[in-house]
Amino acid sequence: MMESLITSSVRSRWLVLFITLVVAMAGAWQLNLLPIDVTPDITNKQVQINTLVPSLTPVEIEKRVTFPIETALAGLDGVENVRSISRNGFSQVTAIFKESANLYFMRQQVTERLVRARQDLPEGVTPQMGPVSTGLGEVFHYSVEYTHPEGKGAPVKDGKPGWQSDGSFLTEQGERLRDNVAKQAYLRTVQDWIVRPQLRTTPGVADVDSLGGYVKQYVVEADPAKMAAYGISFAELGTALEEANVSVGANYIRRSGESYLVRADGRVRTQDELTRAVVTSRNGVPITVGQITKVNIGGELRTGVASRDGYETVVGSALMLVGANSRTVAAAVGDKLKEIGRILPAGIAVVPTLDRSQLVGATINTVAKNLTEGALLVVVVLFALLGNWRAAMIAALVIPLSLLMSAIGMNSLHISGNLMSLGALDFGLIIDGAVIIVENSLRRLAERQHREGRTLVLKERLEEVVASSREMLRPTIYGQLVIFLVFLPCLTFQGVEGKMFSPMVITLMLALVSAFVLSLTFVPALIAVLMSGPVSEKEVKIITVTKSRYEPWLRRAVARPWPFINAGLGVLVLAGTGAEVQKPLATVVIGGLITSTILTLFVLPAITGLVLRRRRFNDSAKLETRIESL
Repeated sequence: MMESLITSSVRSRWLVLFITLVVAMAGAWQLNLLPIDVTPDITNKQVQINTLVPSLTPVEIEKRVTFPIETALAGLDGVENVRSISRNGFSQVTAIFKESANLYFMRQQVTERLVRARQDLPEGVTPQMGPVSTGLGEVFHYSVEYTHPEGKGAPVKDGKPGWQSDGSFLTEQGERLRDNVAKQAYLRTVQDWIVRPQLRTTPGVADVDSLGGYVKQYVVEADPAKMAAYGISFAELGTALEEANVSVGANYIRRSGESYLVRADGRVRTQDELTRAVVTSRNGVPITVGQITKVNIGGELRTGVASRDGYETVVGSALMLVGANSRTVAAAVGDKLKEIGRILPAGIAVVPTLDRSQLVGATINTVAKNLTEGALLVVVVLFALLGNWRAAMIAALVIPLSLLMSAIGMNSLHISGNLMSLGALDFGLIIDGAVIIVENSLRRLAERQHREGRTLVLKERLEEVVASSREMLRPTIYGQLVIFLVFLPCLTFQGVEGKMFSPMVITLMLALVSAFVLSLTFVPALIAVLMSGPVSEKEVKIITVTKSRYEPWLRRAVARPWPFINAGLGVLVLAGTGAEVQKPLATVVIGGLITSTILTLFVLPAITGLVLRRRRFNDSAKLETRIESL
C-alpha cells in the first residue's frame, strides 16, 4: 500500500503538489484561528458554590450551610470529590468533576440539588454558583481611579463636577464627597454600575470581579440624647427609614381614551433626601432624621483594598469563559474599556493594568522566533551536509508544511498553541524521513546518470525516484514508529500532568504524522519535478574529513570491543551519579546529545564486533562489508 502510494505520488506529481498547496492554505487559515495562550490550562472541571451569611460564626457556617450543601451534592453522578471552606460569614463548596463530564450539564445538576438543599439552610440564605471560568481565567485587569488622585494638578471649577477648591469632589449627581470613604465609595459605584455591566456583555467574558473601594451605604448615626428628648425609639427610627425609601404604584387614570400611570416615587437618592425624611411629628411639627441623627456616606465592611502608584483605587478583573481564546477575549475587553472610557463621569478614568493579550503576543513572538531560528539552522545544516541547494530546499519545506498541517489537527482536537505545545516541536525529528529519502534519491539519480553517461530522461528519472523512495520506506516507518512509542506513555498521564504534557505530545505526534505523509507523497513528487538537470552526488568536505578521522576508531572498536563497551558503561555510571544534581535544561540536553552520540559511534560498533566474533565471522571480505555499512 505504501509503495503504491509512492508510485502514484511520483506519477501524479503535479496533482500532489496542488493538493499540498491547498492543504497548506487551509492550514494557514486554521493557524490564524488557533487559540494562543501562554501555558496549558491545568485547572480541573469544577463548580464553586459561594454563600454569604455575615451573622454566623465559622462553626455555625459549617453546621448550617456548608454541611447541608455538601450533603445535597453527595452521590451526584460525575463528581469525583467535594471540598469546602467555612469562614466567618462565608462558605465555599467546590465540586470536582470527571474530565469526561459536560461542565454545563453538571452545573444544571448542581442547581437542581441546591434547590432541594435550600429548605435546610437558614432563612434568606441563597447559595450562588461561581462563574464558568478557571483559575487561569483572569485575562484583563484594570483600575478605576480619579484622573488626578487627591486632586493634585486638577483644574478647579467650583460648582461643576470634579475637584473643588476646598478639596472635595463634586459628582454629576450633585453629591459632594469630602472624606476618603465617600470618594472610594464613588469609585466602587462607577465600577459596579457603569463599567462592570457593560464589560460583562463582551463575548467570551464569564464575569467581572471588583476589588477595593467601598460598597456605598448611607450611615445613620443616631444621637440617643436627642431621641430621648423627642421620645423616639430606635424601632421608630428604623421603621421611618424603611418607609422613607419606597416606591408605590397607584394604578392609572383613564382620560380621553388615554391611560396615565399614577405612582409615588419616594426612594432615597441623595444624602440630603435621607436627612429630610420625616420620622414622626410632635404637636404638628415634623421631626426629621437630620434632627436626631447624623447622616454620612460610608461603606460596608470590606475585606480587601487595591492601590496603584501609591493611591487607593478600585481594580476590576475580567474572567474568561472556559475554553475561550484568551488573546481575542483580552483584546475585546481592551476595546470595550476604551468605549466605556468615553462615557465615564468627569474626573474618572479607567486604566488597564494587565492585558493577557500582550503576554500572549510576547509568547507568540518567542515561539515564532525559536521556530524560525530552528528552521533556519536545520536548513543551513542540510545544505552544508547534502551539498545541493535543491535537495536542502525540498527537505526544509517539510518543516512549515508539517506545522501548517498540525494546526488543522490542533483545532480539531481543541488544543491551544502555547509554549508547551508549539515550543516542543523538534525539527530534527520532523524532517528525518524526508532527509533520508532526499539523500537516497540524490545518490541513485547520480549513479544512474553516471552509468548512462548522459542526463536522464523523464521516465528514467521517475523510475529512480520511485525506487529510491521504496528503499527508504522501511527505515522511515521504523524511525517514526520508534519516536511514537517513546512519546506514547505520556498520553497516559492523568490530572495536572495530563493537562500539562498531553498537548505537547499530541502536537508533536501530529507534526510527525504530517511529516511522514509528506515524505511519502510531497517529497518524491517534488524531487521528480526539481531534479531534472545534471545531478552530482558527492560528499562535502566536512563528511570526508569526519570519515577519515572516524574510520580508524571504528576499526579499533570492531577489533577490540571490550575497552569501548567498558567506557560506555562508565559514561552511564557517571550520568547516573550526577542525575540528582540540578543543572540548567540546556546543559542536560547538550550532555544527553553528546552521550548518545558517543554511544552510537563507538559502543554500538563495539557490540557489533563482539557479536561478529562470537559467531566466528572470519571472512575478511564480509567483515569489511560490515564495517563499511557501519
